[in-house]
Amino acid sequence: MPDFTLRKTMIFIEDIHHEGGPAPKLPRRRAAIIALVRNPFAGGYAADLQSAMDDLKPLGLMMTDRLIEAMGGIDGIDGYGKAGLCGEGGELEHTALWHVPGGYAMRERLGEAKAIVPSAMKVGGPGTRIDVPLGHINAAYVRSHFDAMEVGVPDGPRANELLFALAMARGPRIHNRMGGLAVAEVKGLDGLR
Repeated sequence: MPDFTLRKTMIFIEDIHHEGGPAPKLPRRRAAIIALVRNPFAGGYAADLQSAMDDLKPLGLMMTDRLIEAMGGIDGIDGYGKAGLCGEGGELEHTALWHVPGGYAMRERLGEAKAIVPSAMKVGGPGTRIDVPLGHINAAYVRSHFDAMEVGVPDGPRANELLFALAMARGPRIHNRMGGLAVAEVKGLDGLR
């Protein structure tokens, strides 16, 4: 069983009160949580990575629960995304370990979430930033919820670490006006529309 020892977590919260133009009735909240964990595959090649996703499921659930708490509860959360950042001792494929544990944890806790969880992955050293893409939780074609939240930490990921991130949002971009499928038109049947 691979050892993904947790070194630290960090939570980022943004309340967007204004973006020019008229002020919104309510601020838009975006929040993200990151975890820095030991990368047991750093420094070598492992043919079987997929089975290690099960070992990360408790981390995904813990991070999801803390993120929902940071969002002030589950009500109104309608955007989500995930990202993985690998230290230079690993490989990009190690960040893909986060697809199931991160994405499925959020979908489980948020209930009827049907849309695929947007994802970004890259390799970089300490201080590297990554944009966590955001999309609507039930319909990938809702343009008003296309967004991203930048995260990173000064001391990670180290060469033998992975940085895993989850993000959530409440509401569309402030002053969204690019058309497309409106939230009121979402059927939520196939994750697309």
